[in-house]
Amino acid sequence: MQAQALLAQGVGVLRDAGVDGAARDARWLMAHALDIALDRLTLALHDSVTPAQEARFRAAIAARARRQPVAQITGQRLFWGRSFRVTPDVLDPRPETETLIATALEQPFQRVLDLGTGSGAILATLLAERPEATGVGVDLSPAALAVAQGNAQALGVAPRAEFLHSDWCAQVSGQFDLIVSNPPYIGQGEVESLADETRDWEPRMALVPQGCDGTGLAAYRAIAAQAPAYLAPGGRLIVELGLGQGPAVLALFAQAGLTSGRLVDDLTARARVALACAS
Repeated sequence: MQAQALLAQGVGVLRDAGVDGAARDARWLMAHALDIALDRLTLALHDSVTPAQEARFRAAIAARARRQPVAQITGQRLFWGRSFRVTPDVLDPRPETETLIATALEQPFQRVLDLGTGSGAILATLLAERPEATGVGVDLSPAALAVAQGNAQALGVAPRAEFLHSDWCAQVSGQFDLIVSNPPYIGQGEVESLADETRDWEPRMALVPQGCDGTGLAAYRAIAAQAPAYLAPGGRLIVELGLGQGPAVLALFAQAGLTSGRLVDDLTARARVALACAS
């Protein structure tokens, strides 16, 4: 069978399953099945596929029809121009999180702490962009830490990165001039309204904060209470935000003694990041 005919069948399966972006996702999965870059797929569509390639594609399409995220199926996600390994143990790095990266890179830093590092995409990206910097990533999930360590090794930043099994700052020591986090910020009552891909396939602990009070602010309260003690004078704390959480998070930071608080919009003009500084 030609790859193009098989691709058309896959698109049909995804459309019948109600998957948004069926054609886009099917192309990603075909490139994955053929083990080629997406930008080479058009050239390969007139070639015949092997039985193994066909089986791999059909399995990937079936998984996507069950709403498994494409990044989990392929095991890879592009973030800030680099490829990261993704598994069901970690949050799929989103393009909007690049707003946090851009904000962090606005000023120099030598030592960075990533709270709730997950895949390690944030920490590894910041270390790759700043070859003189070192960093620490912490997470409650040993499985996530293993993914983060692998990504750091793949990007060549592992010698400058340390990973700790820690409940926020519990196992952290030292001072940092940059602390970053994309914490869980989904309120318990919001879970059922999430997309199937997020609700059913991504780790719940990366979505919903422990001790959730229904607002999704529990993680920010923990970070505001703990992180300032680990910020060097003039150091910055930068966190990603859920929808509408910016003012409340800035208030928490101000109550913790941090100054110069501000919100940063993403490309959709939504307040995506909150930033505050140690005095």
